[in-house]
Amino acid sequence: MSDLNILHVDMDAFFAAVEQRDNPELIGKAVIIGGVELDRRGVVSTASYEARKYGVYSAMTIARAKKLCPHGIYLPGRHDRYQEFSKKIIEILYEFTPRVEQVSIDEAFLDLKGCHRLFGTSREIGEKIKMRINEKTNLKASVGIASNKFLAKLASDLDKPDGFTVIERNRVNQILDPLPVKKIWGVGQKTEKIIKRKGIRTIKDLKSLSKKELIAYFGKSGKRLFYLARGIDNRELEMTDTVKSISHEETFRESISAKNDIFSVLFDLSERVARRLRKQNLVGQTVFVKIRYNNFKTLTRRLSLAYPVNSSNEIYKIGRELLIKDSLLEKPVRLLGIGIGKLSYGKNVQVSLFGKKDLNELNKAIDNIKDKYGEKSIRHARTLIYNDRNSN
Repeated sequence: MSDLNILHVDMDAFFAAVEQRDNPELIGKAVIIGGVELDRRGVVSTASYEARKYGVYSAMTIARAKKLCPHGIYLPGRHDRYQEFSKKIIEILYEFTPRVEQVSIDEAFLDLKGCHRLFGTSREIGEKIKMRINEKTNLKASVGIASNKFLAKLASDLDKPDGFTVIERNRVNQILDPLPVKKIWGVGQKTEKIIKRKGIRTIKDLKSLSKKELIAYFGKSGKRLFYLARGIDNRELEMTDTVKSISHEETFRESISAKNDIFSVLFDLSERVARRLRKQNLVGQTVFVKIRYNNFKTLTRRLSLAYPVNSSNEIYKIGRELLIKDSLLEKPVRLLGIGIGKLSYGKNVQVSLFGKKDLNELNKAIDNIKDKYGEKSIRHARTLIYNDRNSN
């Protein structure tokens, strides 16, 4: 599987799944997310898999959906909430590689080249990503792994929901040939109708047409169809947006008020942020904290530094000062987060406690241990306070 370096993550019925996660009474029910007004002229954004059994799909009119599934639960979209989960998921992906192309709010490609020494085979990385997403968000993702973007995206769709499919090179024809032509990326209803008029139903049928014939029928897109039908796709990932900040946050099952517990969690989050900085050879110069209370009021505070840092101790110290300075810990805390912005490639890092060489060696040793044995294999004593109390 050395050449299977492209991984596609696709969240399952994302908007509906978030609603079911937030309201367990919706689990197992036909949930349809529509336009803000939910009028009869609106369209379906996402339908749960229970709703799809009745033929309800994305882009269908609400009027049509209500005819097919009159007993469904129709909800307006909460896009701020969906963006919140999308951000968490993308942060998880960046833990494995900086080469991430986010295609939409609920799907992304990863290029795994250079990641195997740290995280294992492509299959093992895919399994870790699925597990991490479920642990952190209680949502399900489908994962596809292949040698290129087209095959990886196709693979993630073959076994939904909660799917995991790897398309090895020697299985490409076996998997592609029986599939309907509409499974080719970019084949819409108009193209499908033209193809069907020529008696072509499957990808194997499409392969019977020469490149010249396909170009004559479909112009430039005919050439693309010729290659995709054979599993050939040479596109690289498009990472147009650079990472502007790195952050981690935790939502508590029960709000916490003990400051020692809060600071314990804060240091754990600071370590995670610092580790991601070092993996991508980044430093940051603006530290920010985020806090949410029981009434869902959310506050953020930030501080710009005179020097860039990537040390968990430095990040934690500044985050702690921000929480104390404005008396943000006077009420029980439901969510706590810390992050760092104004990123640049690592150089001129502030040194504290150790000499620069010693500090870099220490951080490198800790990172190597965690890469090999997991995040909890080596921990700062400060982070054990809250975890020990909650394990009793």
